[in-house]
Amino acid sequence: MSIPFTPWPEDLAARYRERGYWIGRPLTDIVRRQAAIRPDANAIVCGDRHIGYGELDRRSERLARELHRRGLRANDTALVQLPNSAEFYIAFFGLLKIGVIPVNALFSHQRLELGQYAGIVSPKLLIAARRHPLFADDAFIRQLRREHVGLRHVLLLDDSGGENDLGALCEADCPDPHAFDVIGGDPRGLPRGVGPTPAGAVAFFQLSGGSTGTPKLIPRTHDDYDYSVRASAEICALDADTRFLAALPAGHNFPLSSPGALGVFHAGGTVVVAPSPEPQACFDLIERHGVTMAALVPSALLLWLKAAETRASALRTLKLVQVGGAMLAEATARRVDPEMGCRLQQVFGMAEGLVNYTRLDDDDTIVTTTQGRPISPDDEIRIVDDAGAAVPPGTPGHLLTRGPYTFRGYYRSPEQNAAVFDAEGFYRSGDIVVLRADGNLHVVGRDKDQINRGGEKVAAEEVERLLIGHAAVRDAALVALPDARLGEKSCAFVVMDDAGVRPADLRRHLREQGIADYKLPDRFETIDALPLTPVGKIDKQALRMRLIDQPIDRVPDQAMPDAIPTDRISL
Repeated sequence: MSIPFTPWPEDLAARYRERGYWIGRPLTDIVRRQAAIRPDANAIVCGDRHIGYGELDRRSERLARELHRRGLRANDTALVQLPNSAEFYIAFFGLLKIGVIPVNALFSHQRLELGQYAGIVSPKLLIAARRHPLFADDAFIRQLRREHVGLRHVLLLDDSGGENDLGALCEADCPDPHAFDVIGGDPRGLPRGVGPTPAGAVAFFQLSGGSTGTPKLIPRTHDDYDYSVRASAEICALDADTRFLAALPAGHNFPLSSPGALGVFHAGGTVVVAPSPEPQACFDLIERHGVTMAALVPSALLLWLKAAETRASALRTLKLVQVGGAMLAEATARRVDPEMGCRLQQVFGMAEGLVNYTRLDDDDTIVTTTQGRPISPDDEIRIVDDAGAAVPPGTPGHLLTRGPYTFRGYYRSPEQNAAVFDAEGFYRSGDIVVLRADGNLHVVGRDKDQINRGGEKVAAEEVERLLIGHAAVRDAALVALPDARLGEKSCAFVVMDDAGVRPADLRRHLREQGIADYKLPDRFETIDALPLTPVGKIDKQALRMRLIDQPIDRVPDQAMPDAIPTDRISL
């Protein structure tokens, strides 16, 4: 039985096929095509290992063959949690080659998240890593098996060469290559009739973004994801000389497909695997392997900019740094070229589909002040007010979208789907944006990241962007603070480069930018570093909990009714 998902209406599906977006190609062909035409070219560099396209294809085939031998079949599901490693990509393609549908948990996910994913997809296979604390022994595996009786197979990375060692299975032939009944075929290959799910069916589950709660599961088809990858690779001018640093979590949508590792494989380039975005280790890899392109979130970019003060020479081969996943302040964006010596590309997208890029030939103003424009001519965009009516041009509103690679519904989540899709199948992304006359989007904030201060709506990202524009502020996050009279007030957490700057100075700076008084933070707190979610976004839930756990005595501000005296609170 195939995995159920909400399909595109037939008229739209026919249009997408007619216009060449959907070409009926499984994602596995990305690697198989390169293996056929340039088998010895480097596909992956991971530590001291250099894996060519032919070897990537063979290793994923070996794994697929062994999994089939053990009883895995098309439309079975797999829960996968691997660190950034060559094995992540080998496992991804190996599963797809026999139609097993994975959900790729982030390596930082723990017992709660993994248990909930398993509850949604009922996996038959678990692929994990011994180096993760949950899998240092078998206790959690036993718990998963008790709670999910369909979980019958486990493979572990770094499992000391045992029969369930993922690395060993990727490198060696399966125990009995002649066990299959392959009539007239190659006994080293897969049985006849075994292959990926159909191009229009679910290939794998992507995780939704978000800073709170457990992400929802997004069914992605071969057709829609392959189009996103191909179009992204073209927009970003990838080719066989591209050397891409995969430093963000490998399974996340941004470093996987925007254009990410899959885009690089599509173009025949090389993916250089980094364990994390930590700048010193990444700079070493860039210098050693001639990396030309990297993808970062804003918090990591700030660390890279700091490191570049003393190690800019290590970045001499770096031509393009993409930044996405969260708001990038204009002041930070303008630092990339002069301080890192490379081009900036802003990426605004979502695992649910729509991806926007600033283009490589855009002028600096567009690159530093907008989040780009959509991939496809058939990406339909609507900007609406709270009532669902279209807003005038240049006015902030809620972003709604549909298109050839934007999904039509979360997996097994009817209540959420009813809340985020309108009657015409447009997905409400939760972003507040301005659509400019030139077609580029400017992201103002999130509709769930607004502070309702006595009926006045404050977009957190707007205030954050202005705070980061102050020379003494390295990073900032604005969160809501419950208030008995106004409903909500605001607290700005700031990471400072100059401890001598006071809240009054920051308030003065905001007023000089022309901001309304009701948008001024009611409270400031300094913090050494902003907490991050597993994918590198600011964890605002953790900041809100900090406010609950560490309340600060407040005194009414006579100059601003119902405001906190920010010029009297210690930074």
